Amino acid sequence: MNTLFICSRNQWRSPTAERVFAVGYGISTRSAGTSRHAKHSISSKDVAWADLIFVMEQKHKQNIKQKFPQQLQHKKIIVLDIPDDYHYMDEALIALLQDVVPPYLGE
Repeated sequence: MNTLFICSRNQWRSPTAERVFAVGYGISTRSAGTSRHAKHSISSKDVAWADLIFVMEQKHKQNIKQKFPQQLQHKKIIVLDIPDDYHYMDEALIALLQDVVPPYLGE
């Protein structure tokens, strides 16, 4: 399963999720951001690649649905409701991700 993690600038939350779930979960991971200032801005190729998309906030879901309405028609987007309060590989962020993401990976 190809899993895409999205936040705003692809700086802290989504790269952390990408790294945490890259090994030991049996999935392929990527991360991207919705901002044009993101380290890696989400592209149509990212959306096409993904089987499952996790966004950190509702605004990220709205943003990508506006940018990629056709490509997202048959994609599942899960809003994690994780605020931008963490740094890359923050222990509290890792614990939160490990709590909320795995239940969706078995679907």
